[in-house]
Amino acid sequence: MSTALLTDHYELTMLAAALRDGTAQRRCVFEVFARHLPLGRRYGVVAGTSRLLDAIDSFRFGPAEIDELRNKQVVDAKTLEWLAAHRFSGDIEGYAEGELYFPGSPIFTVRGSFAEAVLLETLVLSVLNHDTAIASAAARMVCAAGERPCIEMGSRRTHEEAAVAAARAAYLAGFAATSNLTTGQRYGVPTTGTSAHAFTLLHDDEEVAFTAQVAALGPHTTLLVDTYDVLDGIRAAVRVAGPELGAIRLDSGDLGLFTVQARELLDSLGARATRIVVTSDLDEYAIAALAVAPVDGYGVGTSLVIGSGAPTAGLVYKLVEVDGHPVAKWSTGKPSRGGRKYAVRRHNRKGVMTGEVVATGGPAEALEGDRGLQVTLVVAGRRADSGSLPLAQLERARAHHRDVMATLPADGRKLSRGEPAIDTDFVEIRP
Repeated sequence: MSTALLTDHYELTMLAAALRDGTAQRRCVFEVFARHLPLGRRYGVVAGTSRLLDAIDSFRFGPAEIDELRNKQVVDAKTLEWLAAHRFSGDIEGYAEGELYFPGSPIFTVRGSFAEAVLLETLVLSVLNHDTAIASAAARMVCAAGERPCIEMGSRRTHEEAAVAAARAAYLAGFAATSNLTTGQRYGVPTTGTSAHAFTLLHDDEEVAFTAQVAALGPHTTLLVDTYDVLDGIRAAVRVAGPELGAIRLDSGDLGLFTVQARELLDSLGARATRIVVTSDLDEYAIAALAVAPVDGYGVGTSLVIGSGAPTAGLVYKLVEVDGHPVAKWSTGKPSRGGRKYAVRRHNRKGVMTGEVVATGGPAEALEGDRGLQVTLVVAGRRADSGSLPLAQLERARAHHRDVMATLPADGRKLSRGEPAIDTDFVEIRP
């Protein structure tokens, strides 16, 4: 399926004007960065890169797309002819998926003609802004949960395709599983789920419902025990499944209090190995508040798929170089830095990140502990990872994110509002 029309009208009218005046083939560099993190956040997580590269591969104007543009008179015949033959032939570098970023980090760099690079603006920002926002929120939730697993279950709270992208981004950032089956099909993310309150209400009483579920799924299933009285529900669950009951789920009420009561009751009934999973509009702050409660896992929905208050990462796509010369926007409140950027992250002897250096004019002088942040993604229109399957790409990103999070300063993990975990130095390298 073509992604060519997942763009804004003005991308094509800029192309048409540039083709007309001869500037379309000027060599340009566009960069994606955030001017600032969402209020109070200490880091962000790059996500969506592999999805975006798939979308760029499909950015082709076939007969249907050309007919649409012709019928709507979006651009002239010369531009339609150019679009029909268009294939991206430029280069792309960027931060590895799963990497942390900070204000000004050049997380995605497109180099090519103005014509081919400008066409990608809307698509690039659409994918990266969404997935990065979700992964950034998910990472905070995973930090708050500690060793306890988080399950993504937000499909019913967002667009059907956004649900798949959100589940993928959450898994990348450390979630253990998702409720979304398409995400499992496309990306190999583990899926999980048992029943909702509707299944209990379908039956004449709670114990009958539990009996039916255990008969179908076995005693190691998870029983939802708060349709009526929580403690009565737990007693019924253990009567039906026995002490080998896999887990109970609590989805309402005072979760801190109920989990304590549930743990005490389960233990008294001999179900000491039965886990307690909680849901009910959780976010990173609610998860943190349950840190001392006897919780074994968290199910997170609405808050995750809306970025926990930051539904977009605020990324922008800016032209920074034309024919080798830096260009920059200087308007009040929205300045940009001209010139192609080269980024490294610095670390102390313990491997903890201490700062980021973003240089123009060439790479900054390498110091002990430096790690280059930009990797090659596309060369002359061809993907560097063209032989990798989506599952392998996602698992690499997940592992990279886990490794990078281990280098984050302790203050960077705090949920309280604060400045970015590390400072970014912008330097100009002169020949």
